[in-house]
Amino acid sequence: MFTEVKRTGRSFRNWKYFLNLIPVILVIFGNLTGGWFTLLNFTFSFIILGIAEILLPEDHTNDDWTEDKLPDILMILSLSGQILAISSLIYGISTNIIQDQWIIAAALSTGGSSGTLAIVVAHELIHRKHKIWNFAGRFLLFTVFNPYFYIHHLRIHHKYVGTNQDPVTARFGENYYHFVVRSIHGQFKQSMQMEKLRCKAKNKSPYGLNNYMLSCISGYIVIMIFCLIFWGWEVSAAVLLQAIFANLLLEYTNYIEHYGLSRMDNERVNEKHSWQSDKLISRFLLIDLSRHSDHHFHASKPFNQLLSYPESPVLPGGYASMMIPALIPPLWFMLVDKRIPIVLSQKM
Repeated sequence: MFTEVKRTGRSFRNWKYFLNLIPVILVIFGNLTGGWFTLLNFTFSFIILGIAEILLPEDHTNDDWTEDKLPDILMILSLSGQILAISSLIYGISTNIIQDQWIIAAALSTGGSSGTLAIVVAHELIHRKHKIWNFAGRFLLFTVFNPYFYIHHLRIHHKYVGTNQDPVTARFGENYYHFVVRSIHGQFKQSMQMEKLRCKAKNKSPYGLNNYMLSCISGYIVIMIFCLIFWGWEVSAAVLLQAIFANLLLEYTNYIEHYGLSRMDNERVNEKHSWQSDKLISRFLLIDLSRHSDHHFHASKPFNQLLSYPESPVLPGGYASMMIPALIPPLWFMLVDKRIPIVLSQKM
């Protein structure tokens, strides 16, 4: 049923994940150069990669991962890259390297990197048990002003995925725009409730800084005020815009990962409850996030060990090439809905 994994000593798989750093490098260069260069990452991530993903083949290999330090080195470089990306955005605007309409371009490009690197890496790190890695994941989420993902993803989404209790699971026939509102509202509400219960269980005030949600929100307010005082409203607006765009990309990812797939409340999560894609671009620029079926089947697996299963539902394209269809509901439904009955029949 499942593909056997063979570890080899001459693997290049872990090296391929370093492609994930290309967007953040383009962002830093653009923010320090200004003008048209601020569009480098936006053009690369949302146009070039989308076209490349359609043209490039899939990679179904499951037998070439090795145990080495490269994944951890990539995590450190990704963390450093995100810090430099945000810093370069602030520096570029505050020194007038970036001006006028290019501020919006720089914020969107930076947000694109935050969504494809910072949040994706944060997703990997918050699953790790080691406190330092876990903190690094929460810090990355802090840079995109997301107070709920850490709580909701680990304690609610993984437990209730595919059921009506999970707002992150897109319903059959639900378009992206409706999903975004329902998903963010549901995650925020459930995470706040979860934190209140946790604080009460520890005999602490649910309305103080012991509440993770409230402490994060307080931190965001402090950061925005700090940026406003020292660098002005343009920097504050740009930092906020990059965070908003990054979170919209997160919700796009949530949307395509589980759209239309459901399970019974008493049914164990398996490899058929998430969409999978083995497109090269999605695999290695998103550190195998596209092998989402295995991630939910074995949540503790490191990204470089995730497998592709023949039983898993497969998206018509990868994460880069499915963005336009997701934004055009009739096109999305036409491409994806016809694949869902096949998946359901396999489950029965």
